[in-house]
Amino acid sequence: MAKPGRPGASRGKKKGPTKGTGGHSRKALEGKGPTPKAEDRSWHVAGKRKAAQERYVAAGGKPKAKPADVNRAARGRKQNDDTETVTGRNSVLEALRAKIPATALYIAQRVEMDDRVKEMLAIAAHRDIPVLEVTRPELDRMAGFDGVHQGVALKVPPYEYAHPQDLLEEVFADGGTPLLVALDGVTDPRNLGAIIRSVAAFGGQGVILPQRRSASVNAAAWKTSAGAAARVPVALAANLTATLKEFKKQGVFILGLDGDGDVALPTLTLADRPIVIVCGSEGKGLSRLVTETCDQIVSIPIEAATESLNAGIATSVALYQVATMRHAAASAE
Repeated sequence: MAKPGRPGASRGKKKGPTKGTGGHSRKALEGKGPTPKAEDRSWHVAGKRKAAQERYVAAGGKPKAKPADVNRAARGRKQNDDTETVTGRNSVLEALRAKIPATALYIAQRVEMDDRVKEMLAIAAHRDIPVLEVTRPELDRMAGFDGVHQGVALKVPPYEYAHPQDLLEEVFADGGTPLLVALDGVTDPRNLGAIIRSVAAFGGQGVILPQRRSASVNAAAWKTSAGAAARVPVALAANLTATLKEFKKQGVFILGLDGDGDVALPTLTLADRPIVIVCGSEGKGLSRLVTETCDQIVSIPIEAATESLNAGIATSVALYQVATMRHAAASAE
């Protein structure tokens, strides 16, 4: 009696050896060789693209970059690209109002057109700023992980810094009395923007920044300067102490701002001379080398209950005092 098997199982009947079948196994073991690349298969899309490319080159055209090369080039551009992206409706509108030299305004497809977006488009049209319509995923990528774009973004190019010596020579060439500001360790771009705005308001001719440990003229600084960054040049010094020493050789007086200064700002006697006002960070103040380079350390009288002023306010007060003294001296002549 046959034993019941597993449902669906089939053992089949064993067949005897068949003549001429040995070669099949050898061929199966050898295989058909490596699979050709897609571009080497004439019937494949990649193969047809390669053939078209070869015909194009044979006709005198320039070879096109491969997708991998294009991606590598794009990554290289991204790494070397110093442009910034301002996102959010309020921020973009403020940047455009401040006349930041933007290179492109990005608007999401089917964006809600409120008054802010309409004003952005009007300003962009007036200033010939290209307006590009992009998808929201693309704006998400531009804004970054934590960015909130609200359907708009603005591309800002890298700032072109002047050379400190060129800045000083230009002031002398114009017949002016130098009134410059140097920042020593100020890292907040909003403070930098406020200082640039004060320099413009009180007749200064420029700002000097060290290359290291300093804020840069970025989108935040542009916005805080309220457009003054378009008029006041900012120079970049490889070594701030060396630059100040070189300025001293050319008859410029270096005044450092510090709460423990030995000269009170209202009693300053060098206001009518060529001067550089140096402001340090709110926390650490002036560095030792810069302090040793200064001709005078000037303090701003404040109430005892207030420990200190931040860099932007202190510089603004000093600039106002110098401008007032210069105006009084000019009126007396």
